[in-house]
Amino acid sequence: MVAESKKIAMAAMRMAMAESREEEVHLKDGFGRHGIRTVAVDYGGEYLTAIKKIVERAIVAAKREGVIQETHGDEGAVAGATREALSQIMPKAMGLNIGGKIGIARRDEHLSVAVFFGVGLLHLDEVAVGLGHRAAPKEIKD
Repeated sequence: MVAESKKIAMAAMRMAMAESREEEVHLKDGFGRHGIRTVAVDYGGEYLTAIKKIVERAIVAAKREGVIQETHGDEGAVAGATREALSQIMPKAMGLNIGGKIGIARRDEHLSVAVFFGVGLLHLDEVAVGLGHRAAPKEIKD
């Protein structure tokens, strides 16, 4: 049996690795049938100046797609997991450009953010992957 946190982390990583919008939609539908809400967002730019924008973009996308609610706890969980994922790629990305995708997945209290980026200068690219997980507050039922 695979731990719940690992399942959600794998879903976030698969979303981050999707090669097209069509693949994102297909994955999102499949995960949704298992009660996992997901979203993916593209990003590119210089690593250091991008950190704040990537965290903001992750929070906005997660709220827009219903992965999280507009609560302090949910937004904080996405921000923390995103910063953790970005810190894992810092050694490769410092001072260079990044481009790729952010994947977010959640089921119940488990929330993961994955980043899958090309890192480099001109045509000299490296690949970097980061993953963060947080326990998010239980959802508020209306």
